[in-house]
Amino acid sequence: MSKKKSKSPAGNLIAVNRRARHDYFIEDTFEAGLALQGWEAKSMREGRAQLTEAYVNLRNGEAWLVGAHFSPLKTTATHIKADPTRSRKLLLHRHEIDRLTGAVERKGYALVPLDLHWHKGRAKLNVGLAKGKKQHDKRAADKDRDWQRQKERILKH
Repeated sequence: MSKKKSKSPAGNLIAVNRRARHDYFIEDTFEAGLALQGWEAKSMREGRAQLTEAYVNLRNGEAWLVGAHFSPLKTTATHIKADPTRSRKLLLHRHEIDRLTGAVERKGYALVPLDLHWHKGRAKLNVGLAKGKKQHDKRAADKDRDWQRQKERILKH
């Protein structure tokens, strides 16, 4: 018997960017590694990471996570100045970076961090290639979500 593995099980999740799926149509996802300092990995193990204001930036052929907040622990070494919102390098293959660069520059897509999770003991970030939603799209999605909830309530009784 083989176990079925999901991409990011709930036990391995560190942080989720809930606004991403609300504000954007996610067309494609990529899993990227993160270049972290020791204190950042420790704070992630404690679940002290936030992606709410974060975005992904491409510059000089490299991908960077900007605006993510990793709260330092009280036990962080005193000789290291912990910067909670520093830009962190994303580790992607060259062909993935080239594809993302083409989509962002030519087609007007945005790169949005979706969730931060552990995969085989390493921190990974799911990055979504996304198009922005208009206000009427957001309203339609909310309306559909409310209808699904009502339908579940009706079927339950």
